[in-house]
Amino acid sequence: MAIDQVHDLQQVYRKILYSMSRPGDISILREQAEQVDYQLPCYDATLLSAMALLDGEVSFHLISEKQQQVGGKISEYTLAKQAPADKADYIIVLQDATELSILQAIYQCKIGDLIDPQNSSTWIIETPKLSNTAELKLMGPGIKNEVKLFTGIYTKAWQARKERINEYPLGIDLIITDAQAHIVCIPRTTTVEITGVE
Repeated sequence: MAIDQVHDLQQVYRKILYSMSRPGDISILREQAEQVDYQLPCYDATLLSAMALLDGEVSFHLISEKQQQVGGKISEYTLAKQAPADKADYIIVLQDATELSILQAIYQCKIGDLIDPQNSSTWIIETPKLSNTAELKLMGPGIKNEVKLFTGIYTKAWQARKERINEYPLGIDLIITDAQAHIVCIPRTTTVEITGVE
């Protein structure tokens, strides 16, 4: 693997922080993705995000049919341990995940509590293509007026997310990756309205 564990992953981490502060803005990890020479059945942006965020102090839960193949490698690369959805610090959702498995994990995952709201899960979710077109309307901190976003993620998943972020500051934060090495972040403070496709 040609990824520079310090320089490249710091760049990825900075882009994730930037994206979290500007929900709906699409960031590009193409330069770092070109350094990835692992042959894993997940998007380069997904692997890069996991490597930038996970370490031996946290746990993750992988939703995919490729559990053994991908989950084992993420553990090996980051030293993070795998855990059930209700205990994991990170939930990683690959492209082959079913709607039912995603919904189950949304309702099971950690959302923190009033004493420690930060003890919640961060999601890294794959989708084929991100774009700033209709489907969703985002509003809230870091957004001037509103932002349009297309993710292709199941409508029921957005409805379930809305239920889980209902009691701020409890909730979950989302990092969405696509096949073109784009990422977009939707923190718990962002209101997501389903508008449909134009």
